[in-house]
Amino acid sequence: QVQLVESGGGLVQAGGSLRLSCAASGRTFSSWSMGWFRQAPGKEREFVAGITWSVGNTYYADSVKGRFTISRDNTKNTVSLQMDSLKPEDTAVYYCAARLGPISQRQSTYNIWGQGTQVTVSS
Repeated sequence: QVQLVESGGGLVQAGGSLRLSCAASGRTFSSWSMGWFRQAPGKEREFVAGITWSVGNTYYADSVKGRFTISRDNTKNTVSLQMDSLKPEDTAVYYCAARLGPISQRQSTYNIWGQGTQVTVSS
């Protein structure tokens, strides 16, 4: 059974940092891409960052470019999201997701999702 499990969320002050991890299991993901999405209260889920398993190509939403860094560890089957210079508007539930093929910003193209982890940034 394919599974994605996020960890690393929490409460942090504005300007601080958090590192999220997504542990993937149940299959080989070499031809897949991983994405981080987030959903704030009352808002739609939005794309944050994506990475391809094989080559490590990355793509970021403009709102997090220069502050967030996505990476993957193929030996451990984990994808991480390093979040620096956090802002209150980064507060959301963050989800890890997987899809076969290149990175996509469209959540409907991802067919495997984790349960989400809460990130709260206080001002």
